[in-house]
Amino acid sequence: MNIKIDGIRVDIPEGFTLLEAAKFLGIEIPTLCWHEGLSAWGGCRLCVVEIGEGERKKMVTSCTYPVEEGIVVHTASEKVVKSRKMILELLIAQCPTSRTLQDLASKMGVIQVRFDPKWENCIYCGLCVRICNEQMMARAIGFVNRGNKLEISTPFDKNSEDCRKCGGCIYICPACTLRCQGINQDNVLCNACYNSLQPTCISNEDNYNCWMGLKNECGTCSKEESKNI
Repeated sequence: MNIKIDGIRVDIPEGFTLLEAAKFLGIEIPTLCWHEGLSAWGGCRLCVVEIGEGERKKMVTSCTYPVEEGIVVHTASEKVVKSRKMILELLIAQCPTSRTLQDLASKMGVIQVRFDPKWENCIYCGLCVRICNEQMMARAIGFVNRGNKLEISTPFDKNSEDCRKCGGCIYICPACTLRCQGINQDNVLCNACYNSLQPTCISNEDNYNCWMGLKNECGTCSKEESKNI
């Protein structure tokens, strides 16, 4: 499949997803509910990209969308970056104690959370359910209920005889690794590892072209110089 990602023409084997194609080119796309060795789910929406051109652009989850002949992909347009930050804000509001989410916030330049925190201990990414079902072949846990009553539990909320107590669900859970300050913190966003160098030219160029990352993210180029990168 001949596709175009961030201005780069490349041949990608049929059956690859857009996320796999980006990884093949060394383009980093943030993920949360995706994990190598597990089925793609697309539940967290953090890996969204834009496909198409002009008015026909649309947002899709790169971990589930297969490559198509001639498809044009934008992995870090202004719209994509804003969407990812909004999604991450919602996830952090759900579970502010997760170190995984806090690290992603620092990496992606999220400096505020505009939603009321719930301080829950699960973000419903489904990783624990899939590793239990697909890797451990136990099916000891799963999703129950819907909407705001959704939760992950064992059948009938009782100890499951199928559970081998392998710890795989805890190992893969992004909410189980607590942020540096622990659980007794009032602030929703810690930004403990926050990098003050922010991309300054994405609004001008609206794309991901510099090999260092988003244009001017590293701080080595100016707005005027970035047009020549």
